[in-house]
This record gives sequence, C-alpha cells and structure tokens, in this order.
Amino acid sequence: MNRTMITATNTLGQLQKQMDVISNNISNVETTGFKRREATFTDLLVQQFNNASEDTEAARLTPDGIRQGSGARLGQIQMIMAQGAIKATDRPLDTAFTKEGLYYRIQVQTADGYETQYTRDGAFYLSPLSDSETMLVTTSGHPVLDEDNNPVIIAGKAEEYTINETGTLTVSLADGSEQSINLGVSLVNQPQFLEKKGSNLLGLPAGAEAEGIFTDLDGNLRGQIAIRSGALELSNVDLSKEMTDLMTAQRSYQFQARSINMADQMMGLINGIR
Repeated sequence: MNRTMITATNTLGQLQKQMDVISNNISNVETTGFKRREATFTDLLVQQFNNASEDTEAARLTPDGIRQGSGARLGQIQMIMAQGAIKATDRPLDTAFTKEGLYYRIQVQTADGYETQYTRDGAFYLSPLSDSETMLVTTSGHPVLDEDNNPVIIAGKAEEYTINETGTLTVSLADGSEQSINLGVSLVNQPQFLEKKGSNLLGLPAGAEAEGIFTDLDGNLRGQIAIRSGALELSNVDLSKEMTDLMTAQRSYQFQARSINMADQMMGLINGIR
C-alpha cells in the first residue's frame, strides 16, 4: 500500500467521526438546552525530507525540504456554550438560563448508585411520592437537586409555584403556608471535560473530580444565576450551518475515497508493465 492510500485511509475514518458529530447536532436541533459540538482537525505525524543542499535552499522564504504527512485526525470535539434562543411557554415550572455555562444539578441512579449530572433543560414537573409529598423532577423523571444536593421535595399539597431569577422555588401550599427551596445550580468552568450521559444530561468521566471544573453557585454566589421563568432555552444548533458543514465533510470524504481509487489504478498500471 503506497503513502497516498495510507494518508487517505487515515483521513477517511476521522471524516466519518466529524460527520457523526454534525449528524448528532442536526438530530438535536429541537432538544431543549442542547449545546452543539464542533470537531476540529490537526495533522498526524509529518515526515521531513531534506531533498536539496543548503546552498540551493539559501534563498527560500518557506521552511527547507519537503514535509509529507500521513493524514489528519480530530484534534478536539468541543462543546459550543453559546446561548440558545428563548421560547416563552408561560408554564410556571418551565425555566431558561439567560447566561452561558449555568446548569441544574440532577440526581441520576446508575449501576454504582446515585450520581450527580447536569442539564440546561429547565422543563420541570411534580411527581407524587405520597398523599402529602411531591418531588421536582426532569422530563425523564430524574430528581432535581437543591443547593445542598438533596432531592427537591415539597411537603404538602402545592397549589401555586414560582421560580425566581436566582433559582428559588416558592410553593404556596393548600394550608396557606409557603415553602422556599433554592435549586442546585452550577457554573461550568471547563466544558471540555464533560461527556454526554444520555437523556440531555452531561457528567464527568469515571474517576474525574468536579473541583475546578464546576463552581456550585450556592450561598452568596447565587447572585450570579440568571433564570427566566415561564420559558425554555432552545438548542444553539444553526441548521443551515450544520447542513453546510455536512456537505463540506461529504465532499472531503468523496475526495479521499477518490484518492484511494486513483492510487489503486496507478499501482495496477505499474504492475501491468512488462
């Protein structure tokens, strides 16, 4: 196999991964709070050929010799944290963050126990636990955590509820009393460490520590929270851009496939020389 085929084959696999990222963005264009991802490329190992003497290369403005690469690879798949559009719903338990990097803390049950994960999907519901208690949950039924990382449980029959701009849930009960609970909100400092967990949730890789990656906005830090009640944040996916990127990736894929075909034809011609 010649170098042309090796280079094209290496690049084909990476282009397929880029198209998978773009396809995932397109499939989540209607997902509440979804953040698009963008793949960037970098060169693989480059081999240097010094094919001329120092005298003949003295007047060059570009680097000496020839650099022959072995293809490209994905350098990074980055999550783009840009704010999505806000859609009004007028539903009391629908919320939308109006600042980048803010996430709700959610409790998810895994095979190893309970794990804290994160979402920007602010569509919440009340799930009954008993005749006198209800729990605040996500669309998938996962409990929403408060600032102490405990599930938000409302004791009593809730009649009215509101969520203010700093994430405080105020519930008016049937007996005339009120209950206020601060929802657990975190600021993502290093989004490149997050990985998808499914169901529109993000989390840390196994064994990773949250210190430095997240800042829990509790106590005096709650003033940094910006929430709009009665609205949802749409995804930040621009469908026209994603389709353009997909077509560009497909053209690159066709070019690399054509390179393999041409290299195969050239080898056939050489082998056919008698």
